[in-house]
Amino acid sequence: MKLSFPHPIIILVGFVLLAGLSSYFIQSGSYDRVLDLETGREIIVSGSFHTVEDHNASLYEIALSIPEGFILGADIVVLILLIGGAFYVVEKTGALQVGIEALIYRFRSRQYLLLYIIGIVFAFCGSTIAMQEEIIAMAPVLVILAKKINYDIRSIIALALGSALVGASFSPFNPFGSLLSQNIAELDFAEGLAYRLVFLAMAIFIWCSYHIKYGKMKTAVSEVYELKAVKISLQHAVILFLTFSGVAVMAWGIIYRDWDYNQMSALFFVVGFSCGLIGKLGLNGTARVYTAGFSEMIFAGVIVGLARSVYLILQNTASVDPMIQAMFEPLERMPIQLAAVGLYLSQAIIHIPVPSTSGQAVLTTPLAVPLMDLLGISRQIAVLTYQYACGLMDLMTPTNGGMMAVLAAAGIKYNHWISYIWKSWLLLMGLGLISVLIALIWFG
Repeated sequence: MKLSFPHPIIILVGFVLLAGLSSYFIQSGSYDRVLDLETGREIIVSGSFHTVEDHNASLYEIALSIPEGFILGADIVVLILLIGGAFYVVEKTGALQVGIEALIYRFRSRQYLLLYIIGIVFAFCGSTIAMQEEIIAMAPVLVILAKKINYDIRSIIALALGSALVGASFSPFNPFGSLLSQNIAELDFAEGLAYRLVFLAMAIFIWCSYHIKYGKMKTAVSEVYELKAVKISLQHAVILFLTFSGVAVMAWGIIYRDWDYNQMSALFFVVGFSCGLIGKLGLNGTARVYTAGFSEMIFAGVIVGLARSVYLILQNTASVDPMIQAMFEPLERMPIQLAAVGLYLSQAIIHIPVPSTSGQAVLTTPLAVPLMDLLGISRQIAVLTYQYACGLMDLMTPTNGGMMAVLAAAGIKYNHWISYIWKSWLLLMGLGLISVLIALIWFG
């Protein structure tokens, strides 16, 4: 019998089982936590680690964590379904197809420019609002674009999702990453801003250039698309305007009104139905197409729920804090360069069981800051090692439900994604490490 690479659901169920099994080898422990009045989050008290009554996950608890993971991620699952349904309606009106064809024709002699624009726009969204789950619904558009310009769909997803994650990783103003970590480390936002911006620009340029160069399909496509001028009708123009206005309003709401997933879901529910009616699908027709969109996106929702289950088990068995303590404590006895490298690698590994970037900032920054003080180096190193390693791991780890959901929506197998992405990922991991080592000198 020929062995095949495990299905994404099997991979994540395996991680759920592994998380439960690890509780039998990890002594439960915890750090004391205090409320940070500025951020409204609980942060760890350095040096407060202590063991607690050992809790090993039973088979019953492991099984129960799966539905509980779905409940824990219910707001994201609802967002995936409602935004996914809305974009499916927009696609069925024909507006997306026409819009993409018009865009491709507009850049017919400057295709590289189009791809750079896509990468930069998504990198900007990642840098400012940490866009990730919102890209799930855009997968059908990206699939169409890839076919039209004869590019590997993985490269187009890399230019969209990947650029957003790279932007979030290297950004000095990501509110869920670097800004949060800087706040906990009691660092001024302006300190090191120019330094971070230089490496942000380098990372985006390297990432986009790599995938634009290597993403072009080497074989001829079976279906040849003739480039011709496309006229966008008033009906399609209104639908496209509503759709992208919805994206703009969503960004505004996140930045200025502190919107959560529920407001975003409500917004796109309205946008989806409005576009269906404008596209003359009718009330019943719009409802049928919307529910068909649910069926297209439900797999992505399942992936998110299972990813949440992994962290839930580790949290319930008090295994997360001992893992962090075991990784950070040996760094105190190392030379500063090795300690910086060790911290960088530790932050990358920690992101597998702790897939939340903001959660990892709250968990690790309070521990990394005293370590930097003890070694006599800038606290900026604590923030840089966290933001680069944590952000870039979002491109690889299967416990990142958002990334796995985008791949599922685009029809990309996880192993195919990894086989394509690993070289460019190593390039940026290397760039991040170079930035950390230079920062040892730059920040004194």
